[in-house]
Amino acid sequence: MKILLTGGAGYIGSNTALSLLENGHSVSVVDSLVTGTKKLIPPQADYYKCDIADVKSINEILKKNVFDIVMHFAGLTKVDESVKNPEKYMFNNYEKSKMFLNCCFENNLKKIIFSSTAGVYGDVSSKNLKETDNLKPINPYAISKSKIEDFLVESSQTKNIYYTILRYFNVAGADKKNRTGLIAQNSNNLIKVICEVALEKREKITINGNDYKTKDGTPIRDFIHVEDLSDMHLNVAEKLKNNNQTSIYNCGYGTGYSVGEVINEMEKILKRNLKKEYGPRRKNDIPYSVADNKKFQKKFNWMPKYNDLSYILKSALEWEKKIK
Repeated sequence: MKILLTGGAGYIGSNTALSLLENGHSVSVVDSLVTGTKKLIPPQADYYKCDIADVKSINEILKKNVFDIVMHFAGLTKVDESVKNPEKYMFNNYEKSKMFLNCCFENNLKKIIFSSTAGVYGDVSSKNLKETDNLKPINPYAISKSKIEDFLVESSQTKNIYYTILRYFNVAGADKKNRTGLIAQNSNNLIKVICEVALEKREKITINGNDYKTKDGTPIRDFIHVEDLSDMHLNVAEKLKNNNQTSIYNCGYGTGYSVGEVINEMEKILKRNLKKEYGPRRKNDIPYSVADNKKFQKKFNWMPKYNDLSYILKSALEWEKKIK
């Protein structure tokens, strides 16, 4: 397949690009490097440095190439930043995506795999989330993703396009060959923060809230290794290329770990305690977010390879040691 991939200089996009290339597909990356890093783009990929909303440049790329599928990863991803600056997220994630996707449709690129988020479900009860559950996003980041989902659904009804929406749970870990991983500065990604504290790049872990109705009072999340997530994209692309269909899948393991349990597991790996403190709850934080992933497993006969919290943490730690 020939894949056009936006956001290929980012964490999940670069890992998926590597997976596609290793499986014999060709990849063209579009990334403005606003949040990405060029060194994460696989050298075998074609690279276009431009913004997804640069319609002139995107048109030129689409006229020069015939792509089978577009994978749309590009976007801003920090929930706390989105709460402080909702207009920025609505413009960058929603308005720009519409411009980009309309450009694809006009150039007859009509098969889309879109990176969405479990955040679209909002604050639900302590049950595993199904794709059919009602969406109640409670922060601007999740709202921007939900709006693109709506845009794709509407477009499929009027423009003869086909999409797969993948709703990510908590993506973690790094490439086993240590070629790519999470590089964000001032990250609030739990596992990255734990690794930074373990390596004395950061002083302490602040646990946001210990009074949730969970087993240890800290929020529970479904942590999926980035390489398993990349494998899910590969499965979806191969299916979508040969089938005109629209679908939505959760991307998680169906198992939840509390923030406290994740920290305890890293302390076991390190054989020492990490400096930590309890802080107030974050605004609009969700107590429990775990996937019901049966739909994807059944459709693709899929089994994860890296569903092991210890391995996820060790791979993230090895990557953190590598980056400056």
